[in-house]
Amino acid sequence: MQDYVIWFDELGMNDVDRVGGKNASLGEMISNLAAAGVSVPGGFATTAAAYWDFLDESGLRKRIGDALDGLDVDDVDALASTGAAIRQMVLDTPFTERLEREITEAYARLEAEAGGEASFAVRSSATAEDLPDASFAGQQETFLNVRGLDNVLLAVKHVFASLFNDRAISYRVHQGFDHAQVALSAGIQRMVRSDVGAAGVMFTMDTESGFRDVVFITASYGLGETVVQGAVNPDEFYVHKPTLAAGRPAVLRRTLGSKAIKMVYSDEAGHGRSVQTVDVDAAESQRFSLDDNEVQDLARQALIIEQHYGRPMDIEWGKDGRDGKLYILQARPETVKSRDGGQTLQRYQLKDQGAVLATGRAIGQRIGAGPARVIASHKDMGTVQPGDVLITDMTDPDWEPIMKRAAAIVTNRGGRTCHAAIIARELGIPAVVGCGDATERVRDGQDVTVSCAEGDTGYIYGGKQDFEIKEVSLADMPDLPFKIMMNVGNPDRAFDFANLPNEGIGLARLEFIINRMIGIHPKALLEFDRQDDDLKEVITTQIAGYADPVSFFVDRLAEGISTLAAAFTPKPVIVRMSDFKSNEYANLIGGSQYEPDEENPMLGYRGASRYISENFRDCFALECQALKKVRDDMGLTNVWIMIPFVRTVDEAKAVVDLLAEHGLKRGENDLKLIMMCELPSNALLADQFLDVFDGFSIGSNDLTQLTLGLDRDSGLIAHLFDERNDAVKALLHMAIQACRRRGKYVGICGQGPSDHPELARWLMDEGIESVSLNPDSVIQTWLYLAGQEVGTDD
Repeated sequence: MQDYVIWFDELGMNDVDRVGGKNASLGEMISNLAAAGVSVPGGFATTAAAYWDFLDESGLRKRIGDALDGLDVDDVDALASTGAAIRQMVLDTPFTERLEREITEAYARLEAEAGGEASFAVRSSATAEDLPDASFAGQQETFLNVRGLDNVLLAVKHVFASLFNDRAISYRVHQGFDHAQVALSAGIQRMVRSDVGAAGVMFTMDTESGFRDVVFITASYGLGETVVQGAVNPDEFYVHKPTLAAGRPAVLRRTLGSKAIKMVYSDEAGHGRSVQTVDVDAAESQRFSLDDNEVQDLARQALIIEQHYGRPMDIEWGKDGRDGKLYILQARPETVKSRDGGQTLQRYQLKDQGAVLATGRAIGQRIGAGPARVIASHKDMGTVQPGDVLITDMTDPDWEPIMKRAAAIVTNRGGRTCHAAIIARELGIPAVVGCGDATERVRDGQDVTVSCAEGDTGYIYGGKQDFEIKEVSLADMPDLPFKIMMNVGNPDRAFDFANLPNEGIGLARLEFIINRMIGIHPKALLEFDRQDDDLKEVITTQIAGYADPVSFFVDRLAEGISTLAAAFTPKPVIVRMSDFKSNEYANLIGGSQYEPDEENPMLGYRGASRYISENFRDCFALECQALKKVRDDMGLTNVWIMIPFVRTVDEAKAVVDLLAEHGLKRGENDLKLIMMCELPSNALLADQFLDVFDGFSIGSNDLTQLTLGLDRDSGLIAHLFDERNDAVKALLHMAIQACRRRGKYVGICGQGPSDHPELARWLMDEGIESVSLNPDSVIQTWLYLAGQEVGTDD
């Protein structure tokens, strides 16, 4: 006689056919990973045998089969009525005497072991669930804070019935699973008190790019259902696996979510009424729901799980607010990006941009367009037609039968691990989540374009905009006699761009990170107490989640730098210290009061002259702190430092001495100092500058304008700007040959080689060590230099 109930600690992954993927995985972790530091709450599971006997002894199996026979799951109305009828059949049918007795006995033991006023989660686990090539996430029901035997028995009955939810029926058909071959196991597990703590989801890879060296964690207050459903915009964290393994601070990125609501226990014990959603206190929502130590502890557990299973994993976790401990609630294989072979890149590029109607978090890197279908409730989802852009507050598994029709999905709420995001990735369509007010800003029926091809931010544009799709094969890239690096200033795209063939980052602009991730003039942060009340309020909102204004600048800058460094390690990442002009600095929050009004900022207070001036030294010190944190504390020593716009050899020496004062001494901890060679004086006195620096990175933009005596921002003479001019090439030749004679690094990071592949070929013939290109021109230029061409599908 087969078991009807089995304890988790008696189960393993070879029991999927007995208790489904979710329960088998819980047993596997409890049995094999507890000693390694993975904490999983205990419990028991009903078996597939119990489910089949329940159906057979009651005659339900035939009745259900008859109801499903001939059902068209694409007929939303027929699907809804059939599903409701089957679920009611299951709920109306009593359990077998043996099954009820065995659940009762197991529950009594579990309740006694838990002690106090115990409550439990009753989770569904299908025998075809959580397989490496299919995700059944959210297909069946989970019930939280279930108290008392009667409610547990009722929840198990609802779990059995949920195998015939509309979305579950539809999903099985579309995935090719026979209804009669899928059984349901109920898992009864001790609740973690995350209702007074926090919870969320983590993946052991980046969900958008497939980058494998990070753990991506989402977190919000209360029970984790709000994160899974997409009802909140959660906090997000990236942890770098190799840095964590080295025992160093490993949190690369922190993004503060709004966390407006949380799910907590209610005072009622009745089925379906044991939890409630409440607002989060405004001050609490402005703090991260986890600290760095907790984030790293979660990542360590995630790595143990990944190493045990040997594949990227999708993991739900909870922090118990009573004992302060972090628990793993379930783990399943990641089924989308981990199946991507990675030998072909598909690049979407927008050709035109209409008016921006809404923005949110981009899911994937694709573009979709079509008429907007603004839906208030899943009851209206039958109005969604193939090719529509689905726009709604949030989605849950009830929406799945029609989500596959959409050209794109847009939601007001949710983060990158919410239901809408997961399904969009699986369907291969773009989604923008967490927009806030997309349902109000987009008119039903109007044509829109949803772009996830521009970084971490997704855009909804008015009108159908033109875009192109490029298919690029990465197999067997030809060898070149020099290195192709990339110009990357946006940390949001770092993991994605790291998939391109490259030899590192030849130019990472700090001003891009400052503008995008900080947005405030460093002096206004250093002198926060001197600002007026209105400006203080703006700054306080901007720095939410960080200890103080100065820490905000240093930590955010370090996050941007470390993300770039981690994405490309061990290849060099050449970080150029900030090169804002005075008018650009003035545009930062609080910046106008600190910047001079210059006639020609391009030739004014910038670069080395700014760093060593008395009134900017304290600002430069903050940049140095961030770089020192990344290199020395986090151990990302692949970061090199580059100094821009160095007019004289004396300036060069002064800046190098200033860096050393701040603990960034050339040669120590493998630190290389590079100088932007972008003034004629740099090439003419190349040997003197090379006495101070470890090499040159040629800035062809400024070198061209200063050699030809033109303002590249002036449209009147723009036609004269050409990096291929003989005078410019003469200076390039001088700089390159000086570096080659001295055995020092020489590369070029200006726009020229990206715009003019023939200039890249000339530089290759000159013997330059590397050419740094914009990411969108890497493949094309690479193949051009090798005498090949890249194909394009429009």
